[in-house]
Amino acid sequence: MFRRRFLLFSCALAVSGASAVQAQSDFPNRSIRMVVGFPPGGISDVLARAIASEAGAVLGQSIVVENRPGAGTTIASDNVARAAPDGYTLLFQDVTTHAINASLYKKLPYDTEKDFTPVALVSSSPLMLVVNADSPVRTLAELIERAKAKPDLYSYGSSGNGTIIHLASEMMNRAAGVKAVHIPYKGSAALVQAVMSGEIEYAFSSMPPAVSQVSSGRLRALAVSTPERVPVLPEVPTIAQAGVPAAEVVLYNGVMGPAGMPEDVVQKLNQAFAKAVNSDKLKQTYQSLGASTLAVTPQAFGEQLRQDIGRYAKVVGEVGAQVD
Repeated sequence: MFRRRFLLFSCALAVSGASAVQAQSDFPNRSIRMVVGFPPGGISDVLARAIASEAGAVLGQSIVVENRPGAGTTIASDNVARAAPDGYTLLFQDVTTHAINASLYKKLPYDTEKDFTPVALVSSSPLMLVVNADSPVRTLAELIERAKAKPDLYSYGSSGNGTIIHLASEMMNRAAGVKAVHIPYKGSAALVQAVMSGEIEYAFSSMPPAVSQVSSGRLRALAVSTPERVPVLPEVPTIAQAGVPAAEVVLYNGVMGPAGMPEDVVQKLNQAFAKAVNSDKLKQTYQSLGASTLAVTPQAFGEQLRQDIGRYAKVVGEVGAQVD
């Protein structure tokens, strides 16, 4: 179902030559601030800086990336929700920021749907299921078989309680009938290190920390969570090809602004980001990280967010994840 939705939204591509509403103002006439709710160096930060550079060149003004990590990205989101809706403050968000946090947190300082304006969906990337390179497990089917043979003795890790990595793992475990112990870590780097050291048997990971270790032979990749294989590791099957389609997850990034942004400003920004992601330079950068570029209309982006909020609310409820 998610794959069909995602492909449907991707058909609504906002290419740079589209006859969208043209901005009627001189926007932008100064630099734009783009807030990222993650620390420097993570995949969202790297993707944000790459597209900020390209889109800024299209607009003729710099887009300055500002990292405001903490509280599961809610600090960054709240900062943008309270900003003036003039297009000069944007949020580079991911699936956690809106789709998951809406149900993960008992109370948020903003309304996830009403306090933001979707601007552009710009990238998608998979999670990668990995085990230690010395593990006897070579396929997802073997992992499931071994884990079932030792219920509650196998352990898996995540980058934190309620993160997309945690939820993807639980979706896979429940679909496969596996009972395993969840061990949360502080971020993907620590998580990958735990798999390599043998502290845990398996984990989903974001692409950048996993790809380099798989390529170096320290980790073994069992599957990627997206509907399609990734060019950077084409031999790794999708989670559906490996036998658990219910665990299909797309980690996407988009750009949002505060509620009430003028339509002409939204359209001008959307076209600039669309032109940026269609550049060969950005496509190569994203591909090296295991990500794919997207150029999607604000309307399609908003609809996907609404549907994903409902989808992940169900998963969060089933898992029992909650943050006060």
